[in-house]
Amino acid sequence: MTTMLDRFTRRSAKKAKGSDSAAPPPSSGPDEETVRIARKDFRKRRNAGKWRVVRRIALALLMVGLLAGSAWVVFYSSYVTAREVDVVGTRTIPDAKIESAAGVPIGTPLARVDLDAIVKRVQPIDAVRYVEVGRSWPHTVRITITERTPIAVIDQGSGLKALDSEGVPFGGYKARPKHLPLVRTAPGTPGEALAEAAKVVDALPPRIAGRVDAVDVVSVDEIKLVLANGRKVIWGSAENSDQKAEVLAVLLQRPGNQIDVSVPGRPTTN
Repeated sequence: MTTMLDRFTRRSAKKAKGSDSAAPPPSSGPDEETVRIARKDFRKRRNAGKWRVVRRIALALLMVGLLAGSAWVVFYSSYVTAREVDVVGTRTIPDAKIESAAGVPIGTPLARVDLDAIVKRVQPIDAVRYVEVGRSWPHTVRITITERTPIAVIDQGSGLKALDSEGVPFGGYKARPKHLPLVRTAPGTPGEALAEAAKVVDALPPRIAGRVDAVDVVSVDEIKLVLANGRKVIWGSAENSDQKAEVLAVLLQRPGNQIDVSVPGRPTTN
């Protein structure tokens, strides 16, 4: 006779067996299709990375080639050579004189023309105050000249020359221009004294400058103006020239053959 305990044991075993057959099979990892897709995607990314590197290298090589080619065209080829000279700013100096002094090497690649050397060759021309040299692509060297402007005439025993505001003699005159005062000085007068005299003349207001016939220069501190009517003005140095000119404008209305404004605070006339 089957006992209650046996029936319970058989029933529990049957339930356990049924439960085991209904459980899902254990996982065995990703299926074959998933693996295939993953491998394909990996290969794409790897190939894309390789092509990016190749493109970058190719682009770098192309840029180097372009730069090298451009450098060759600019510095060594005959396509951009110096073929002409353009002189700008001259009024009294012949362009041919500037071009001759410049010595531009026609036929040389424009980029290799030594501009500083041209400046050094042109600057010594006495009528040239400033000179600038530049390139005007593709074939021109441009030379820009600032000429000296005469403010007086000077005669140091070698003929009449112009004198600019820096006290530099230049050029030459056959006859003295009426609107320019004559600077009179000994041949051995230092350049500093001429520069000081030029400062005096340059500082004179038009109402006084037009009445000055000559400027006698002995030294930096001994400068004298001679007016067209023969009156003399002891000026001294160029220091305080504006103040001296104001005092002189007042004293010119008074009698006297000589006016001393070398110390503008204590002027004298006699």
